[in-house]
Amino acid sequence: MDNFNFYAPTYFAFGKDRENDCGELVKRFGGSKVLIHFGGGSVVRSGLLDRVKVSLTKAGISFVELGGVKPNPRSGLVYEGIELCRKENIDFILAVGGGSSIDSAKAIAAGTVYDGDFWDFYSGKPVEKALPIGTVLTISAAGSEGSPDSVITKEEGMLKRGASGEAYRPKFSILNPALTQTLPAYQTACGITDIIAHLYERYLTNTKNVETTDRMIEALILAMVSQGPKAVKNPDDYDARANIMWAGMMAHNNSCGVGRSQDWLSHQIEHELSAQYDCAHGAGLAVTMPAVFTYNLKHDVMRFAQIAVRVWGCQMDFANPENTAKAGIEALRNFLISIGMPKNFAGLGAKEEDIEKWLTQHVTATVRDQENFTDLRYLNRKTLKTSTN
Repeated sequence: MDNFNFYAPTYFAFGKDRENDCGELVKRFGGSKVLIHFGGGSVVRSGLLDRVKVSLTKAGISFVELGGVKPNPRSGLVYEGIELCRKENIDFILAVGGGSSIDSAKAIAAGTVYDGDFWDFYSGKPVEKALPIGTVLTISAAGSEGSPDSVITKEEGMLKRGASGEAYRPKFSILNPALTQTLPAYQTACGITDIIAHLYERYLTNTKNVETTDRMIEALILAMVSQGPKAVKNPDDYDARANIMWAGMMAHNNSCGVGRSQDWLSHQIEHELSAQYDCAHGAGLAVTMPAVFTYNLKHDVMRFAQIAVRVWGCQMDFANPENTAKAGIEALRNFLISIGMPKNFAGLGAKEEDIEKWLTQHVTATVRDQENFTDLRYLNRKTLKTSTN
């Protein structure tokens, strides 16, 4: 296990009706004037936004609103939010929604206190300072409610990029599983897929002797395999929703990733897909993960075989461990399909000729992007041509 530092100070308020506590929590963490940042739609229709505003008012917290966050959140709204925060002297940002609203709120929080362009943070500059952030989570998926990470799409060039820094960890996050019960089955499945991806990409490591975090990751994936289908089949299953919501946070606050190298190729390739096609992030990952894992299988056959046995119940083929490793990847693919995820690029509405054109025009000359360029061209052909049944 490698040396590491781990500091995750987010305060979690978990359970039914906890959104009614957001005013007191904002006050507790020093907020006096809040930007409420949200998407719209169900947050408004369900009355959640009104409950949040009532709670803030009762606590004597003034606020302004900025809605309109879309999936794969855009830079244009971030710039609008930064301008609004400066104009209104905002000192706290409260994201109400899923990972997209939280990621957009984080970008606004950093950009408001920065003299340059916030996109600098999504081009490699570390995030060292930001306005404090709180969240009221409505989708179990991205894990942004407990992580130091954010992903934004820049409309100019449609570049989807990430930024990270401890200043991005929320001061508090309200996790009420009941708020996820209105999600369509497809969106629930996309969230489960994203959670599994966050776990797998930490599991795939070159670091030796990391049994503790291996076992943590395996347990969380097993929980998703158990609880995921229950929530997809019965949206009102509060206990399944609760298990998924807490697993989503644990999967991405990096408690499962400390002391080990990590492999985020599936996410990097998916970001190119969702930037181009605006597909759901989880749906894109359902396609890229099995393809990437097959592509990288021989790098560490025994690690793939290990998770195949421990999570998917595959029999170990000691004479040819590659058979076990492949069986595990196929079990993952079949599970994702079983909860309603697409199995190939065609299922995302993607076409091979479109991807070739997109990559040629938009992939930059950095080493990492060139690797993604090569892998995506290969994976697109293999996935489209071998997974069409």
